[in-house]
Amino acid sequence: MKPAIPLHQKQAGLAASKLGVGTSKKHRAFVAGDEQWYNKIFDPSSDFILTWNRVFLVSCFAALFIDPLYFYVPKISYGSPNSCVGTDTHLAVIVTLLRSVADLLYVMHIIIKFRTAYINPSATLRVFGRGDLVTNPKEIAWKYLRSDCAVDVVAALPLPQIIIWFVIPAIKYSTSEHNNNILVLIVLAQYLPRLYLIFPLTYEIVKATGVVAKTAWEGAAYNLVLYLIASHVLGALWYLLSVDRQTACWKMNCRDEIGCAIKFLDCDDTPNETWANTTTTFSKCNASNGTIDFDFGMFLPALQNQAPAKSFVMKYFYSLWWGLQNLSCYGQTLVVSTYLGETLYCIFLAVLGLVLFAHLIGNVQTYLQSITVRVEEWRLKQRDTEEWMRHRQLPHELRERVRRFIQYKWLATRGVNEESILQALPADLRRDIKRHLCLGLVRRVPFFSQMDDQLLDAINERLVSSLCTKGTYIVREGDPVTEMLFIIRGKLESSTTNGGRTGFFNSITLKPGDFCGEELLGWALVPKPTTNLPSSTRTVKALIEVEAFSLQAEDLKFVASQFRRLHSKKLQHTFRYYSHHWRTWASCFIQAAWRRYKRRKMAKDLSMRESFNSIRLDEVDEEDESPAKNSLALKFIARTRKVPQSTKELPKLRKPDEPDFSAEPDD
Repeated sequence: MKPAIPLHQKQAGLAASKLGVGTSKKHRAFVAGDEQWYNKIFDPSSDFILTWNRVFLVSCFAALFIDPLYFYVPKISYGSPNSCVGTDTHLAVIVTLLRSVADLLYVMHIIIKFRTAYINPSATLRVFGRGDLVTNPKEIAWKYLRSDCAVDVVAALPLPQIIIWFVIPAIKYSTSEHNNNILVLIVLAQYLPRLYLIFPLTYEIVKATGVVAKTAWEGAAYNLVLYLIASHVLGALWYLLSVDRQTACWKMNCRDEIGCAIKFLDCDDTPNETWANTTTTFSKCNASNGTIDFDFGMFLPALQNQAPAKSFVMKYFYSLWWGLQNLSCYGQTLVVSTYLGETLYCIFLAVLGLVLFAHLIGNVQTYLQSITVRVEEWRLKQRDTEEWMRHRQLPHELRERVRRFIQYKWLATRGVNEESILQALPADLRRDIKRHLCLGLVRRVPFFSQMDDQLLDAINERLVSSLCTKGTYIVREGDPVTEMLFIIRGKLESSTTNGGRTGFFNSITLKPGDFCGEELLGWALVPKPTTNLPSSTRTVKALIEVEAFSLQAEDLKFVASQFRRLHSKKLQHTFRYYSHHWRTWASCFIQAAWRRYKRRKMAKDLSMRESFNSIRLDEVDEEDESPAKNSLALKFIARTRKVPQSTKELPKLRKPDEPDFSAEPDD
């Protein structure tokens, strides 16, 4: 026994189901409810309906291909004494089976449409500006019966099967010409609603996904298939009309002969050997004979090659080639007789070829050109750049640098402006994409690995991709620092002369995971930073092509003012540890202290040695008054009293500015 559900909860659940609240509307097949599976209503925006529409669109194309195959069922048997018109029973069975499968899919489509909800645009309750979702089965059925049901039912009827297997065999005294005419009328009459169903089905797919084809190649193939189907239909109809023109010639000559009956031309009837040996009907209607009086017109090539007597594969591809050739050249190569049906057919072929070639082949060209549109834009930009450099008479070295940068930017981005794409997206989606693209790379920077996710997200949102070619100077010593650069790929050379001081030079290599422009961080962390940007203490130059993320000064200042965790002592010590400017100052400071220590130690040793020598000198004066010995002792003492040359002093390196983080900004 299920517990009773309050009325207000049922109403809230129904409203939520219509609005898609609390569920993934894109992935559910049925509208929410407690009905049994056979009473459930399909959601028109679900993945199931979208997938079914795509499957049914493919089946519609298959059905449009299958139906004209009935035109190949009639065949002609050319014999030496006798020729006749018959039916290819084996082909008729295969086409009937394929057509029956396609009809079942049409029936399934009708059943699904009876169980698919629809949006009522005229309802008083508007849901996101679209309308109320109608889930009542009676209202769905009534709307479907008033709109598309009749077309769907006509398209699903098995009319060609009925004509081939039941109607034509039941007609007495029917001729092959009459049978073919009935078949053509029925197939073409049902072909029109089947062709019409493609357009609303395509509209539903476009409304759900935005496009029919997801890629340019799929779009080109879609339009090319429509063009080939039109050629297939025209070729099959041309084949059937060729059979009719052959039988029409036989009947015209048979009526002029005594003892000739129309039934003798049917392969299902018992042949009359006496008449066949004496008749001239077949010789007068032989298309290979150039002296015939009957004008076959545009059907002459098929009858000269005896295409109606060939196997199905041979006559199909021969007819397809004829349809494709004449549809592409608008029937200009056709030689037409005065037969009215043939003339009207050629007029229709020329008009249809012009329309299809302008529309479908134009779409194919558009889709294929969209594949290379980026390449053409890049070539045009490259040509404009060359014209500009030639007009400004830039030196060869600058031209090579410009060409190298344009080439490297194309290889890295393929002409896509990432920032414009990201700016068009919602903030939440843009944050997730930035996190996916930049978070792993930013965490490789040791300084950022100490930060939490919220602070990293704020930095990621403001990172901008930056590209540098070999030999490019990112910043020069003494210039204002406008950005911090975090290296992803490549190598940079960072050098300093300590403000141009003579005798001082320090150089290091920055690799992926390093950063430069750290002067900005100290400037941004000051509670009241000045408007003047800090000056660079180093010169940074690209050794090879470099790909990096840049953080502008204003963006860093904004992050520092919004997130107070950036002012923590732990992050400050981490910054000092990984800052190359602080490392250079620390190494020079240690080196200078070490030399001072060595100098003090040497002075102490010399003073101790001097005191020892003075004591020894007094002892020598008392023990030995010899002038020679005194002179030797004096020379030894003089040598020991020489003051050593002072060690060379290093130029003093100014300690990096250390802001006072204890002071808080005034409110």
